[in-house]
Amino acid sequence: MSSSAAGADALVLIVAAGRGSRFGGEIPKQYRLLGGLPVLTRTLAAFAAALPEARLLVTIHPDDSELYTAAVSALPGTVAARLLPWVAGGATRQTSVRNGLESASSKSQKIVLVHDAARPFASFELISRACAAAREFGAAVPGFAVTDTIKAVDSKGVVTGTPDRASLRAVQTPQAFDYALLLSAHRSAAGLELTDDAAVAEQSGHTVHVFEGDPGNMKITSAGDLEAAERRLIADLPDVRVGQGYDVHAFEPGDHVWLGGVSIPHDRKLLGHSDADVLMHAVTDAIFGALADGDIGSHFPPSDPQWKGAASEIFLAYAADRVRARGGMIAHIDGTVVCERPKVGPHRDAIRARLAEIMKIPVERVAVKATTSERLGFTGREEGIASLAIATVRLPLGA
Repeated sequence: MSSSAAGADALVLIVAAGRGSRFGGEIPKQYRLLGGLPVLTRTLAAFAAALPEARLLVTIHPDDSELYTAAVSALPGTVAARLLPWVAGGATRQTSVRNGLESASSKSQKIVLVHDAARPFASFELISRACAAAREFGAAVPGFAVTDTIKAVDSKGVVTGTPDRASLRAVQTPQAFDYALLLSAHRSAAGLELTDDAAVAEQSGHTVHVFEGDPGNMKITSAGDLEAAERRLIADLPDVRVGQGYDVHAFEPGDHVWLGGVSIPHDRKLLGHSDADVLMHAVTDAIFGALADGDIGSHFPPSDPQWKGAASEIFLAYAADRVRARGGMIAHIDGTVVCERPKVGPHRDAIRARLAEIMKIPVERVAVKATTSERLGFTGREEGIASLAIATVRLPLGA
């Protein structure tokens, strides 16, 4: 792969300063969860994978700095290392883009791709076409033919014309430009109200070309769009894997047990090298099993003193990250605790919520059950607790 194909001369500018008023809710749409990850995280990951040497820059609303930090923390370290510091956006998209371009003006990029944060499905092929178009034309946008008849109407809803749809294109992002060209165009267009970067370039007298877009490059605008995106994400992950996990820990003197990341008062505690969270260990091993990726002991050897007394959420978060690193998602977790005491039922919802939080998946995808062994065996004699878990994971083909 040449350095230009890898994006060494490219800046990816993600516009994420919008408030998402049409979407509704307290959290802007770019930070809503999609398959367990914020939409912005998935958008950044798509560009990072397609352009492994490009710089990445995001313009955000300053009030969203904590949401932004959480979103980028889910990215692999190699991707996070290519992120430039976030830039405060403005009252309009145009201002946000100009702020981003100005902040990177001291860098060495030759081309820039400007993309909406709420379009998480930009494909490798689309991004590659965008880079090629930026280098060939200097100003280009992805578009595809309009299939519906378009009507022009006045303020009263009266049809005033029917444009020839053969000459119409539905335009998307990433919009692709020579960096110096777009920065100059934005400076000259300051104070105008233009709808996209193509219009900014046009206003400065530049010819803008249209390259082949992608109808699958959907933009999330409404709650219904997010539901459709979730279905789309699942459809894009056809390799369904199932793994099982099992763990057991004996009791020792103490005053609580850890189950699924929740401390439950009890007259004893569980003995283990880490915090002995028997449920979380079983779930972790189930995920590793679905990935055919060893077990807890191979990733976190008990012989290693650094894991002495460690919080088991470290192991579970790591396993969940392994799924995301392969482009997949955790579709469902089903855990069972086997013990006479303590009673798990009163803590079930708290356990589900904590496991979901650690794995960064919706709580609706986590089931927790408890049973006794009818006073039989070591659990029946209250010598310890056993736990079983099943993890269902969806991956892209070949991952």
